[in-house]
Amino acid sequence: MKKTSNRRPSGRNSRKKGKKPQFPFFLGKPPVGGNGEGPLGGWQFRFSLGYIVVLIVAMSLFNYMFLGKNSDIVDFSTFKEKIASGEIKRVELDASSYYTGYLTAAPAEAPDPLTRRYARPQNAIRTVPVYDPDFVKLLDQKGVSYYAVSRENGALLDFVFSWVLPIAFFFFIWRILMKRLGNAGSNVLSIGQNKAVIVAEGDIATRFGDVAGVDEAKDELVEVVDFLKNPRKYTDIGGKIPKGVLLVGPPGTGKTLMARAVAGEAGVSFFRMSGADFVEMFVGVGAARVRDLFKQAREKAPCIIFIDELDAIGKSRLNGIAGGNDEREQTLNQLLVEMDGFDGTSGLIILAATNRPDVLDPALLRPGRFDRQVLVDRPDLKGREAILKIHAKAVKLAPETDLAAVARGTPGFVGADLANIVNEAALLAVRAGRKIVHQSDFSEAIEKTVAGLQKKNRVISDSERRIVAFHETGHALVAGFTEGSDPVQKISIVPRGFGALGYTMQMPTEDRYLMTESELYGKIDVLLGGRAAEDIVFDRISTGAANDLTKATDIARKMITDYGMSERFRNVALTQRGAGYLGPAAPEPLMHREYAESTQQYVDEEIARVMAERYAAVKRMLEAKRPLLDKIAGVLLEKESLDEHEFQALLEVPAV
Repeated sequence: MKKTSNRRPSGRNSRKKGKKPQFPFFLGKPPVGGNGEGPLGGWQFRFSLGYIVVLIVAMSLFNYMFLGKNSDIVDFSTFKEKIASGEIKRVELDASSYYTGYLTAAPAEAPDPLTRRYARPQNAIRTVPVYDPDFVKLLDQKGVSYYAVSRENGALLDFVFSWVLPIAFFFFIWRILMKRLGNAGSNVLSIGQNKAVIVAEGDIATRFGDVAGVDEAKDELVEVVDFLKNPRKYTDIGGKIPKGVLLVGPPGTGKTLMARAVAGEAGVSFFRMSGADFVEMFVGVGAARVRDLFKQAREKAPCIIFIDELDAIGKSRLNGIAGGNDEREQTLNQLLVEMDGFDGTSGLIILAATNRPDVLDPALLRPGRFDRQVLVDRPDLKGREAILKIHAKAVKLAPETDLAAVARGTPGFVGADLANIVNEAALLAVRAGRKIVHQSDFSEAIEKTVAGLQKKNRVISDSERRIVAFHETGHALVAGFTEGSDPVQKISIVPRGFGALGYTMQMPTEDRYLMTESELYGKIDVLLGGRAAEDIVFDRISTGAANDLTKATDIARKMITDYGMSERFRNVALTQRGAGYLGPAAPEPLMHREYAESTQQYVDEEIARVMAERYAAVKRMLEAKRPLLDKIAGVLLEKESLDEHEFQALLEVPAV
């Protein structure tokens, strides 16, 4: 069978070895597999700034050659002197342009049919006309023949080249700039139009089956979908569907995905817009865009309006600094008015998402507006496994891959984190030269997400490696012998992330939502185990426990101030509130206490007492386990990392 080639035949220059065919700047690349049909033979026209440069150069050359200043122009007095001396024999009079004098008699010839002028030979001079009543007398006196010429067509050409073409050129540039600025959202002529992304009916492929880990939230939204499909079922009985549904949850839990799934299941048009898109630099733009958005939505009803990051325009007006007349509040007021302006039978439903419901204006959350709040929370163990299965559909997994184990090792992870772990595992498999993803790739992806990227090239002295090894072994030993503590999954002294010289990873056996007082003390003990091990082995401490001390101190403070677990203030919450206009969203330095200074002194002393007691208890434990501490640290220095099974085997084998 004869083979055919899809390669386009090229010119002689392009066939030379090492030479690529050169294309004109105004043509794009030839279409692959094109048949050469069309006005340009299959070539695609492409706009370039080279057009503007060529146009400017052409206009400059035209002005220089045709409309520029001529070198044969003389003064009017010199022109009269040459007439008086008899050098000029014939004069062509054009009051609107020049007087042209011919030094010798030119042969009679017909004027140009376009300009109605005689051709000007090389021995002619010109001058600018000046009003002089004696000029014609001088011509008659010297016997010079003169005649007038008409410049109707010439004036039209001058007008076209002097005014029409420059104005057209600048209008062309203005149109290009406005088009590009309009694509960027800065066109002042359309600034009041909303910038919502409109997805037509049937174009959304997302369904509830593509969303996992938030079963309760899906059940809440099934009613919304059913109303959009069968509105008469609710209106016949006199019921009204909620006008607005607010999706609340931490970042990455799938609020936007849930809104797309609702639109996909209902099969209606979908308007998607961010809260930040309403506000621009011009006053009144946000309110105008809200009006335009609801106008278009009513025309396409039934439909769904989804406003992402609602807190960008929906912050509470009670704590405003600049009063009630700023741009953001005008936008919020218009949104409140529009939500009151449509009834429950219009088929228009508003979905909004935020991860900061505490800062929203109370008027948004009252019944009749966003009267239903759906919590899209972090997934539990089963939810994480279901999410991993969805994201792993497009990934080639090894037969022994256990996604349930991956889900157990990712407590607190949201859907976006789990999607990133699946992608990282696939990239690690490709980096290792494999075509399928193994369980070890998922483990490394989790460690990379939690602790950071490995830095094996970082040079660490032997003394520092010993300190890090005993530090991490101290954490692991305390966790291994503390009742209720999470099992140790891995110990490593390989540097990771921004300054982490080692880490001890613990994996909870189940999701926990409550913690007892003894379990909180156990967490403090595990965090203090690293410094205690350094103190026992080296008889000195280092800065490696800075992060551990911060976490342990925070737990102790919350036990006293928030959880009511102190001896003196048992079952009393020593809370703090935001100062002034900032409210509960105030940062830590701007919070003010609701208790006396003496109480704060007690809190500080109680934190110091708890930390001292727990540190002493941890030191006693590690001193009793000193042979095991030395053994595990020695193995860790040799292998650099220990997994769960290796660590458990070392705990069960008595140290020599």
